[in-house]
Amino acid sequence: MTTVTPSRWSALIGQILKFGAVGAVGLVIDVVISNVLWLTVLAPSVVHEGPIIAKFISTVVAIFANWIGNRYWTFAKDRQKNTMREGIEFFAVSVVGMVIPLLCLWVTHYLLDFTSIWADNVSSNVIGLGLGAVFRFVLYRYWVYAPNRKHRTLRPPAEALPLAPDSGLV
Repeated sequence: MTTVTPSRWSALIGQILKFGAVGAVGLVIDVVISNVLWLTVLAPSVVHEGPIIAKFISTVVAIFANWIGNRYWTFAKDRQKNTMREGIEFFAVSVVGMVIPLLCLWVTHYLLDFTSIWADNVSSNVIGLGLGAVFRFVLYRYWVYAPNRKHRTLRPPAEALPLAPDSGLV
């Protein structure tokens, strides 16, 4: 079992704070876009599925903004050399994470019939995004940006490798 040192705790707390700041920017993007769409072209009175479509669109835009922020700030030292692979993994986690606020919105809006913009915002942007944030942070940290992933590990130079006693080079 590994011991968690104060410096590791400090690094984790710093990473969580950066993740939270990036997420806050994404939240603002998400809330502004979804509310503009809910109050205009995707209002429930115009399009029955408007709240779900608006939330989907706003979340996709926020995911892209969050990828940039997390790639270059939160997980900068652990970002992948293969940007395409990292992007695909990030977006896969984010899409699954997007289902959480969408499901919360769907339950409150369509099953419980809480159809006000206030209820839609609380269910999707408070409860849903909070649960989704925990899910995403864990998967970003331990999968997408895990520092020990094989495709990210570089081989040390040959002179740094220890020689085996039976290699004939000792």
